[in-house]
Amino acid sequence: MENKETFYITTPIYYPSGNPHIGHCYTTVACDSIARYRRMQGKDVIFLTGTDEHGLKIEQKAKEKGVTPKEYVDEIVEIFKNLWKFMNISYDRYIRTTDDYHIETVQKIFKDLYDKGYIYKGTYKGKYCTPCESFWTESQLVDGKCPECGRDVTEAEEEAYFFKISLFSDRLEKLLLETDYLQPKSRAVELVNNFIKPGLEDVCVSRTTFTWGVPVTFDEKHIVYVWIDALSNYISALGYNNEKYDDFNKFWPADVHMVAKDIMRFHALIWPAMLMALDLPLPKHLAVHGWITFNGQKMSKSIGNVVDPLVLGERYGADAIRYHILREMALGADSSFSNEIMINRINSDLANDLGNLVSRTVAMVEKYFGGVIPTEKESADIDNELIDMTLALRDKVDAYMDETQLNNALAEIFKVISRANKYIDETTPWILGKDETKKARLACVLYNLLEAIRISTTLLSNFMPSTMPKVWAQIGADSDLITYENAGKFNVLPQNVKVAKGDAIFPRIDVDKEIEELNALIEKQAKQAQKAQQKPEIEGLAEIQFDDFAKVELRVATVTECEPIKRAKKLLKLQVNDGTDKPRQIVSGIAPWYKPEDLIGKNVIIVANLKPAKLCGEMSNGMLLAGDVSEDDVKVVFVDMPAGTKIR
Repeated sequence: MENKETFYITTPIYYPSGNPHIGHCYTTVACDSIARYRRMQGKDVIFLTGTDEHGLKIEQKAKEKGVTPKEYVDEIVEIFKNLWKFMNISYDRYIRTTDDYHIETVQKIFKDLYDKGYIYKGTYKGKYCTPCESFWTESQLVDGKCPECGRDVTEAEEEAYFFKISLFSDRLEKLLLETDYLQPKSRAVELVNNFIKPGLEDVCVSRTTFTWGVPVTFDEKHIVYVWIDALSNYISALGYNNEKYDDFNKFWPADVHMVAKDIMRFHALIWPAMLMALDLPLPKHLAVHGWITFNGQKMSKSIGNVVDPLVLGERYGADAIRYHILREMALGADSSFSNEIMINRINSDLANDLGNLVSRTVAMVEKYFGGVIPTEKESADIDNELIDMTLALRDKVDAYMDETQLNNALAEIFKVISRANKYIDETTPWILGKDETKKARLACVLYNLLEAIRISTTLLSNFMPSTMPKVWAQIGADSDLITYENAGKFNVLPQNVKVAKGDAIFPRIDVDKEIEELNALIEKQAKQAQKAQQKPEIEGLAEIQFDDFAKVELRVATVTECEPIKRAKKLLKLQVNDGTDKPRQIVSGIAPWYKPEDLIGKNVIIVANLKPAKLCGEMSNGMLLAGDVSEDDVKVVFVDMPAGTKIR
């Protein structure tokens, strides 16, 4: 059996705290295009993506919804997978950090690093950003807020384990400055100056303030902190320290890790240091891209500028969206998203240049030759420029793919497409078609166009995999002709190739009408997001008389027993002692915020004379007093008074 050259490429594993947006799409579509290109080259490819499912934020989100963390992430993961299916993502493996084999690997790595003396126990004091799951020093904050997301940080002090990243400072600096590990290289100096030169601080790698995560095997009150858990996915997915797979020796080190710039430092510093400590080879390249911005701001659910790729894809097709985001984003730089830029790009490149080239060429073959190119052809010097440019295309695309410059690879393909359109104007086939003595010349012109389309769309199929087969069907290119080798050859189509006219592959969009509709959609989406972030205003309440208020009997009660109601995720059933001899049961919707053990033995205030009601089959004789601190946080009122005390 032939031993193929291997190629291993990864996206970051995405944090499923909410639905995916077009920012997630860029990384995944870029990696998918590279993976497809390497497969076309004949390489044995593993393309990995997945989700990072542990941490405090997930635990909190699940609590808000009244479900378990696993139930919460299961639902979001399905949304991610459905989007990747819609976007035609050809991943080979999908890893979840909740997978048993990954947990096994993480625990073994943590223990190995501890046994080698690279992890030690200490106390963490500093600032913590829950949304980013990142610790920061005071000097790293921007206006007192998280430098990544701009949100508030909290004081954190807890017992924790630390990774001695400081031991690897010199090796990390050489990796960044003296190798091509980091792409683009311009990011390397930034990392060295901002983190290594001031002195690398040891990294906190465990937490004790939440439970949703991978337990440290030798100290189970500690949970492995996000980066050792998340970063290890790149090797656990190959079978390192687990029995699930046996591909580590074959595919490691990774050829490309692709990430956005906000998690660059973790992949450029912590991950290589972990591998150095484990005596494992380092990945070959870390490709760092910028953000897709909207009005100059990073895509963010809290700002309300998230563009739903499914909405866009349903309007224009997945391939149009794939093409647009890949063509607009230069590696390392941000890319501004606007409806106008996207629609104009679809119209100019896909509808006008590529779409018209295919439809005009096929239509002329049908008009002048009944759909079949004659075998007799007559070449001319004017043909050479198009042929030479087309034959040089594959090597140019190869070079840009090696540098992860997908936008430039696409630009080269469309230079050939543009040149083919110019070739039509230069050779005037509509004039040749009127002269019977020029039929052989016309056949050559149209055949050259079909070949330019074949080669261009063969390479383009890695970026737009759904649409290019439709082009091949129209130009008469059987699937066995669509190969990497043939993308470097001319005269591959049969000399008497038969075409078949089809629908327009990219219909032209009415720009003004479409922009108006899309802007309305995004504005509506932004308002919904902003509304979700706002605290409801306190409106004027109906006034009541003192006699009305006097009817409400508020009394202190001690919670003696508490348990969840299986049929209702938000309800807890409490037994309370209100200072009388009568037992009292109260059902309260506070399960998302409190566990039974949080309440037992506590003194609370109840409405003692509320009319009994049945909730999910359980009688409730009263109501617990609690406050809506925010839209997603509820606090029970606890008091230091004996049971039976009347409140007035």
